[in-house]
Amino acid sequence: MGSLNYFFETIGYSKQALHQMLDRRYWWNEEIEYLIPIIQQVRKDHPTLSCRALYYKINPARIGRDKFEKLCKDFGFAASVFHSRKRTTNSSGVIRFENLLDGLVLTAINQAWASDITYFEIKNCFYYITFILDCFSRLILGYSVSSRLTTEQTTLPALKQAILFRKKSGILPEGIILHSDGGGQYYDKVFIALTNQYNFKNSMCEYAYQNGKAERVNGIIKNNYLRFKTITTIKELCYYVDQSVLLYNEDRPHKSLKYVEPLKFEEMSLN
Repeated sequence: MGSLNYFFETIGYSKQALHQMLDRRYWWNEEIEYLIPIIQQVRKDHPTLSCRALYYKINPARIGRDKFEKLCKDFGFAASVFHSRKRTTNSSGVIRFENLLDGLVLTAINQAWASDITYFEIKNCFYYITFILDCFSRLILGYSVSSRLTTEQTTLPALKQAILFRKKSGILPEGIILHSDGGGQYYDKVFIALTNQYNFKNSMCEYAYQNGKAERVNGIIKNNYLRFKTITTIKELCYYVDQSVLLYNEDRPHKSLKYVEPLKFEEMSLN
């Protein structure tokens, strides 16, 4: 114990100060992973928007304007055209999982689920929609609408809803692959605790196209349903997302499913 105290004194930190420094570093890395997928989406929609305008558009809760602008520049989002994002590695607890979907051929439901977070803008305010779908049937199993990018408002409630949906049907096997992008919400400790509880196999892609099924669902709900509605409040957004998911699951034929609706396709595959 004396040698540890001597070590902390030598480097100029008390034990408490060192832990606080490490906590701040972990928090910063986590915040970066929360924000990057959303910045990437906004940059695609607005390729010439300045970093400062991006800041006021996204309005992040836990990072100031100057740090946000530096983050954009460090990760290559300041350019008018975004090519590939810079990645960093660190020893502060940030996790990346292997891409378990690479080369996998799906033959049934509940072999793999995919998830992604997208944004929706109302009166210059950003809201976030998280979807979780079955990769085989394309059925949306869980989703959430939130005003913040925290795990507790995005991926956690969406996954809880997906689990409940499957449990009600009596089909929730162990070992389901849960695939996502590298967003921090997918390796947050409370999210990982839930996936461990139900023995999911966490999987992450390196590039957006490797999470194509989830990204296509984002586009369908936003561009084929929500964009045709007059939405002025988050309450209205929640209502129309509920309505859109119902239509998508039960009334929309999918070419990849031989023009069968996802819910009907699942029923057919189970029978």
